[in-house]
Amino acid sequence: MPPSNTKSLRIAVLADSDTRWKWGASTAGRVAPAAPAAPVVDGFLLRGRATPTPRQLAEVGVRADSLREVTAAEFLRVMARESYDVLVLALVGGGVQAVLHGLRRVWEDRTDRPVVVTGYVGVVYEKLADGLLLRHGADLVLANSRQDADRFRQVYEGVGADASSVTEVALPFLGGAPYTGEHEPYTVVFAAQPSVPDTRRDRTYLLERLVRHARLHPGREVLLKLRSRPGEHTTHLEELPYQKLAQRLDLPPNFRLVYGNMGEVLDRTDLMVTVSSTAALESLHRRVPTVVLTDLGVREALGNHHFVGSGCLASWDQLDAGHRPVPDEEWVARQGVAADGGYGSAFDTARERIAELLGRPGGLPPLAPYYTPETAPGYLPGVLARHHLAPDGSLLPGAPAADREPGPVRQIVRRAARGAYRHGVQRVAPVIRRMGEL
Repeated sequence: MPPSNTKSLRIAVLADSDTRWKWGASTAGRVAPAAPAAPVVDGFLLRGRATPTPRQLAEVGVRADSLREVTAAEFLRVMARESYDVLVLALVGGGVQAVLHGLRRVWEDRTDRPVVVTGYVGVVYEKLADGLLLRHGADLVLANSRQDADRFRQVYEGVGADASSVTEVALPFLGGAPYTGEHEPYTVVFAAQPSVPDTRRDRTYLLERLVRHARLHPGREVLLKLRSRPGEHTTHLEELPYQKLAQRLDLPPNFRLVYGNMGEVLDRTDLMVTVSSTAALESLHRRVPTVVLTDLGVREALGNHHFVGSGCLASWDQLDAGHRPVPDEEWVARQGVAADGGYGSAFDTARERIAELLGRPGGLPPLAPYYTPETAPGYLPGVLARHHLAPDGSLLPGAPAADREPGPVRQIVRRAARGAYRHGVQRVAPVIRRMGEL
């Protein structure tokens, strides 16, 4: 049923990490059909290893009208009783698939269900087929660029799945003032990534080269932009934080470690350097000179192969010598960066499709993921079981209670257990893995 012309659109966003919350909440604002009143956005953080801390949420800088942590079972219970117009699933692929099957179950007798939207946080450079098929079943699967939209449709059509959900948009968090010239001091920013590269040797090498660049150019300010503080988790596991590696080095006075919102850091950046971070696309959108490093090779494992043809590939030796890259305009246009000014219309198609679905006579049909107990009997049950769901989307025996809010005692126990779990994953497990490599 289409929303009232006078009522605010109600949007729910379910996210499982800081970056996915940033993408999901930003997407909610971009794809909401035009209405007299601003949409009401309720945020839900899926409880797990990467659930963002208050500091991380503040750093992301995206707000919601309400925000709380939930398990998958708790979220499904909310969706069964509440009426939303749009639901944005900002989760890893397995989480999307599990929630889709759970929603299909709780909405089996409803035609007035929300329009379900999902997609990717940034560059899709690995597990393309796996991640896409786990997202199949949403009403809209957003592609952040023309290139991704073409690849997404090819995958769906190639397995005989409906590809009509694929909708081309752009990264929802691009913006900020375009780069107009050098700052004083000239500022070089290295955007660190939690898991790329993943070895101590490679991460130490990159850090040492960044420090060396600062020494070679004492008039420049050189910043190491970090995603999280030690002990916090992001979308990817970080076992070797640069903060700890930096403690062993004699750092020059013009070298600093910084946190904060990437947009605010880009406001003072003259040269953005990264291995393969989505920050490169944010930088290119603002026409800040951007380098994707080749020092460790151009490899699928690093993700920098995505930037082949961009004109941004270069090494630290070239940067030390004063190289400034010039991006290839055709490549940039294919990536949804829209540096030519077309960004404002990048979400028009998505908004139009959502408005059409909201106004569909008779409501929306049941969700229909490609994976079912018939098409993937050896795979789907395991994906759903990780979220305490049976193959038919119902709760498994022993799943966390989904028919009532957790009481005070359960909340205290849950916080303690969550703290112990995160300590084990973030602190103990990496040590054990490193000991096993000795």
